[in-house]
Formats: sequence, C-alpha cells, structure tokens
Amino acid sequence: MKQNNHDFRWRRWALAIGVAAWMPTAQAQQDWPTKPDRLVVGGPPGGSADALARLLAEGLQKTWGKPVIVENKAGAAGALAISDLRSTGKDGHTLLVIQGGVVSEAPLANKVHYQPFSDLKPLAQVSRTGLVLVANKDVPVSDLKQLVAYGTSQKDGLAFASYAPGLKGHTSGMLFGQLAHVPMRHVGYKGSPPALNDLMGGHVPLMFDGVTTSLPLIRAGKIKAIAVAYPSRISALADVPTFKELGYPQLSQAGWFAVWSRPDVAPGIQQKVREATLAYFRQPAVQKRIHEMGMEQGDAATPEAMMADLRQAYQQQAALLKSINYQPD
Repeated sequence: MKQNNHDFRWRRWALAIGVAAWMPTAQAQQDWPTKPDRLVVGGPPGGSADALARLLAEGLQKTWGKPVIVENKAGAAGALAISDLRSTGKDGHTLLVIQGGVVSEAPLANKVHYQPFSDLKPLAQVSRTGLVLVANKDVPVSDLKQLVAYGTSQKDGLAFASYAPGLKGHTSGMLFGQLAHVPMRHVGYKGSPPALNDLMGGHVPLMFDGVTTSLPLIRAGKIKAIAVAYPSRISALADVPTFKELGYPQLSQAGWFAVWSRPDVAPGIQQKVREATLAYFRQPAVQKRIHEMGMEQGDAATPEAMMADLRQAYQQQAALLKSINYQPD
C-alpha cells in the first residue's frame, strides 16, 4: 500500500510538471503573432498570387492588429518562395501564398529541391481557378465544335502555347488533342505574358492559359475565349461554356491558391491562420474582388482534404506526362 501511495504521488508530480510545461506553449500560441508576419509569394508583383496575398494581408492585419508584409520570391516555378518558407517559417511568422500546382505539377515538370508532400502544408484556400482555351481573334472559329472541325482539316493539326512546359497549360492541350482526335503541337514559353504576346501577334493560334491573365485581353477583344477547363462556368466568363458542358469532362479539374505553412508549425498557430483566412475570404466584398480577378471563392476544405486532392492531381498529371513521353529538365 505504501508503494501504491508512492506511485500515486509520483504520477501527480509528473502530471503537474507536464501541465506546467504545456501552459507556456499554449499561451504562446494564443498570443501569436508576436511580431510582423511575412507572406511570401511564389510569383511576380502584379500576378495572381501577388494580388491574393495582398488581399489576404489586408484581412490578417485587420484581424490580428499586427503588420503583414508581402514579399515576392518569383522564379523556379515557386521553388525560391518554398525555400524561403522552409528556412524561416518554423514559428509561423512566415507563410506562403501559392497555387497547389507546386505540389501536384511542378515536381513532375522540373527537378525540385523540396519534398512536395512533406515540406509544405496547405492551411486554407483563398481562391479556386481554372484554365481557359483562348484563340487569336482571326482564327476562323467561334466555338469548340468549329475548332475541332478546323483542326482536323489542317494538315499539321494545331499549334498551341502554354505558360510553361510540363504544367497544366501544356498537358491540357495534349489531352484535348487526344480526346478530340486533333493533332496538337505544343509551343512552350516562360510565363503567360510572352505567350499571350505571340498569340495576339498570330505566331501561335491557341493557348491554354490561366483565366486571370487572359481575362483583360478577352474583355478588350484582343483574343477570344473558346472554353473553360473548370467544373462549372466561371463568374467572370459567364458566357463561355466549360469543356464538361461540351462533352469533355476530363478537362474540368479545378486548381486553387492557398496559404501554406511548414508542417511543423504549432497546430494552434496553423488553426489560427486557417480560421482568420476563411473568415475574411467569406466576406461578400472580398468575394466580389476575387470574382473580378477571374477566380472563384475557395472552399473550406481541410488541410487533409486539400492534400488528398493534390495527390490525386499529381497522379493524373504524372499519367498525362507519361502519355506524351515528357522528360523533366
């Protein structure tokens, strides 16, 4: 009995020590952020990720009452921004705003120095987006059916541009060619701006591009939209049908932008970032700004669900790249 009392006292002492050790950690997570936060952007100033990061910075500053600084780390398909997060983001004061393709596409298209499914964790979606098939305004078609007929009538098929070899703008064009039985010849560029310039100049007739970068040119009548690769019509292009509507459901996968952290950031801090982000992006005024950019509202998928989505997208992209014998640089 004496031994049992001794064991009981020892367990109480161990529990008290554990609680004492836990309380400062819990309090630190509650008080976070304790200094200005950084939102590292995996894209150039003025791009989609940059615009979303600046919108998010506004919301987090209002919520937390602390400065939130946006820093652009463009280049290497997001790898520079990811490197910054990996080296400075352990305390959660450095976060990343970038598209999910850094996990599901970039590692397949290029040799990267990060582990896509273990070095990054998506905390909350800030928007969802898709690709749009756009054409030079002088291409003699006005819809997808006409485009297929036109393409099959061309001896060498159709050339199309993409913003980067090996990414969705590339594989979407090749998949469309396979499904529609139209020979498609890929012309890869380093980014949307040079590809769109050549599209407008008539050097290439077609392009699969992000809606946000093509939208101003579509609205100005400088290029024309044929179909959208997204599960439903996009608000900013409500008159443009989806590939799914037109009989190509394989071209309907949504992409999304998110705020990310290192996986080892304290769970309480991860949850704080997630809740603040989702609450701000639910506001009608913020949703309106998202739609004006050519994107749709992000959903409230959990980090686990987002990672599962990325794994599925990774497998689909890998299969497409294998079907065209693509070799990463």
